[in-house]
Amino acid sequence: MEKKQDKKQLEEIKKQAYQELSTALALAKDPVLIGDFLECLLTPTELQDVTTRWALVREIDDGITQREISKNLGLSLCKITRGSRELKKDDSPFKKMIDVYLAGQAKK
Repeated sequence: MEKKQDKKQLEEIKKQAYQELSTALALAKDPVLIGDFLECLLTPTELQDVTTRWALVREIDDGITQREISKNLGLSLCKITRGSRELKKDDSPFKKMIDVYLAGQAKK
């Protein structure tokens, strides 16, 4: 019984940490601070994975073909297809974040 409770507590701690992290990132208005934070938080491999995923969905959103993306980023077509599928979902968080980014760039 104790293990089940420990697992439940751990899941709650993780859920709260995820919410806090999301909120902190949303509140931070400094891209340099966020970049520095991500470099501290993630290993170099994790950071590379995250940035590659962002590049992937940006290229899909720009209308670049999956084969070109595979060549440009060195990704398998399966990973690209997954990214494409996520981007096409109704209320896609990927699409929303791209739109937020592009709107911010347009203001500059």
